[in-house]
Amino acid sequence: MLKTSRSNFSSHGLVPFGSSWLIRAIALLTLSGSVLPRLSFAADWASYGGDNASQKYSPLAAIDADNVAALTAAWEWQSPDNETVAANIAAENFRAVPGAYKATPLVIDGVMYVPTSLGRVVAIDARSGETLWDFDTQAWRSGRPANLGYNTRGVAFWAAGEKSRIFFATNDSMLWSLDAETGQPDAAFGDSGRVDLALGLGREIDRRQYGVVAPPLVSNDKVIVNSIINDGPQTKEMPPGHVRAFNPETGAIEWMFETIPQAGQYGYESWENGSAEYTGNTNVWTMMSADDELGIVYLPVGTPTNDWYGGLRHGDNLFAESLVALDVQSGARLWHFQMVHHGVWDYDLPAAPTLVDIEVNGRQIKAVAQITKQGFTYVFDRLTGEPVWPIIETQVPASRVPGERLSPTQPIPSKPAPFALQGISDETLIDFTPELRAEALELISRFDYGELFTPPSLQGTINLPGWGGGGWWTGAGFDPETGLLYVPSAAIPIVVQLEAADPAASNLLYKRGGTSSIGGPQGLPLTKPPYGRIVASNLNSGEQAWMVPHGEGIRQKLVDMGIEDPGPVGGPSRTAPLVTKTLLFVAQVDNGRNVLRAFDKASGAIVHEFDLPLPPQAAPMTYAVAGKQYIALALGGGGSSLILALALDE
Repeated sequence: MLKTSRSNFSSHGLVPFGSSWLIRAIALLTLSGSVLPRLSFAADWASYGGDNASQKYSPLAAIDADNVAALTAAWEWQSPDNETVAANIAAENFRAVPGAYKATPLVIDGVMYVPTSLGRVVAIDARSGETLWDFDTQAWRSGRPANLGYNTRGVAFWAAGEKSRIFFATNDSMLWSLDAETGQPDAAFGDSGRVDLALGLGREIDRRQYGVVAPPLVSNDKVIVNSIINDGPQTKEMPPGHVRAFNPETGAIEWMFETIPQAGQYGYESWENGSAEYTGNTNVWTMMSADDELGIVYLPVGTPTNDWYGGLRHGDNLFAESLVALDVQSGARLWHFQMVHHGVWDYDLPAAPTLVDIEVNGRQIKAVAQITKQGFTYVFDRLTGEPVWPIIETQVPASRVPGERLSPTQPIPSKPAPFALQGISDETLIDFTPELRAEALELISRFDYGELFTPPSLQGTINLPGWGGGGWWTGAGFDPETGLLYVPSAAIPIVVQLEAADPAASNLLYKRGGTSSIGGPQGLPLTKPPYGRIVASNLNSGEQAWMVPHGEGIRQKLVDMGIEDPGPVGGPSRTAPLVTKTLLFVAQVDNGRNVLRAFDKASGAIVHEFDLPLPPQAAPMTYAVAGKQYIALALGGGGSSLILALALDE
């Protein structure tokens, strides 16, 4: 395979920045090499990922390998959405029914703050599960969101002096500021407590195509908000995914970073033939991260319109599918790195970047690790954007779709090794028996397939990982004591088949026709196991520490078919990891079983398993009140959503 090197960091990595930034950088570099302290209180869970570093780590240690089996349900909180959903179903308003409950709560000084899928924000006594206040934004009444349905991941907290606020961005594009003590909207913020996010994007948009599912990010007295945009469009004109910062007291916009550069801005030329003027998406739909001390915000940017065909947007398309570092005070770009040039695979960056302090070859590095749907982990110096290990521009297949012009190369990190299976070949197919392998070979013969970055086609292309990853929005967890990065992943191939768009209904040339999962022979998966895995990579060395199948998966089904017991084969369901000082926790729907597992962090061995009352999909978290440690996670969906808190009996 031909490999080339792109040395132009202005296009794909390090970019120049101003003298004031240099002065600040020099000052920071003169500090001791000691690891920076965590930004949140040990007992709290102050941001979606624990803190703005998005490590999903807590130093709490009361729950450990010796006592974890004694965890019991401390309390259970039923979402008020359950009553609303029941009423909507009774009224045959079936579109007003949410899917999985994906919110991760915050806990500040013994109070839990969490949103519901339909747009309420609730404060809960974190010790008892009692509701303290409940504010209903009524977001669901604006109609079903265009992308992912009713879906929200969390809220953000801000405090200054006597003021404390909860910020919540809704599916109907409103940013709310609520008094953390009372739940009432802050009358001084925006228009009676809210700001309309569909306004001020530099062009008129169809607000039905635009919303928010991720929590805002609060850093250095800025409330930073991203967006989710319909990624199955009928037109080449879509809302842009620009990221904005708002004043936490007034709601006034303080800066906007244009993820699609406009004329005169850096990167505009990477959108050929003026395509930056009309192309949309290129949004940050997932969670963001920030280094509060360095004053840098890190944006994992997504795919442009449309996900699968780029013939109307030739060029590399900055800042699509890039990690972008911004100055938090001004919104100015400090550096960026594009993981996918001219993306047509829906390989948008799915998860919050993880900020880590590591030591590589005796050198201490303040780094940022970005996982991808492709199964890669890119690691950079988070101050400069310099890759920690070489990233090689590698030749990839060309497209045969008329009008498409792909980048001839894509950037492949040399370390760490991929955490997920990549590409389809004869060698990756299921082979428990010769018959199964032969059937799998016949199945793939109907489609185009090959290595990673084999492009979509008119015949249909099998992509592995598919649009759902590999890595997913559930992200990674990091242990700052050992340097281990934990990533749950899945092997879910899909078939993407392009079709010519109907000129009477669309101005796209080609759009997604069939996009569907593809199974293997006799109802089994297409590839070899594991079908879900947890990988631990040592970011001090770049080497894989361990890999274990994530769950039993279809193990029993295989045995029932007369196949020799393969042991656990893993399943495609995954949620976010939770890393504590003592254990690694990951939940899963494992072949119909709802389970939370505690793992040994050093080996991946299962320490204990807990059966859960409903399916998990949200990220678990941990906190302490009055010296007692709890683990909490949202469960269920539809008309049966709840939060379960586990703790040791006193």
